[in-house]
Amino acid sequence: MPPSPACKRGDVVLVLFPNSDLRTAKSRPALVVQADELATGLSQRIVAMIPSRMFRANHSSRITVLLNTPEGRQSGLLNNSVVMTDNLATVLNSAIGEVIGNLPMPEVDGGLRNTLRL
Repeated sequence: MPPSPACKRGDVVLVLFPNSDLRTAKSRPALVVQADELATGLSQRIVAMIPSRMFRANHSSRITVLLNTPEGRQSGLLNNSVVMTDNLATVLNSAIGEVIGNLPMPEVDGGLRNTLRL
């Protein structure tokens, strides 16, 4: 497997995202939400799942990404999608396939504050 790309907070990446059973995983887009300066010494990143199933939108912890907006065009996503800040995972850097785009973080930060009650 090739080395993981360097990624930073706000990057949309393709990642082997674990299913809720924690025994299986699926390659899907995710948003890097971990602070760049965290420096834990661990080879991992905290990411938020990005499904394209729009019925998952309309929740204060979820951010809609529409492809017909400037943000949507820079995301690298292929479909309208939803950043689910209520579905986070810690993944190994080696599970990150590539950076496909990026998203601005202010609205995502609001979703994270809601999810984590910060």
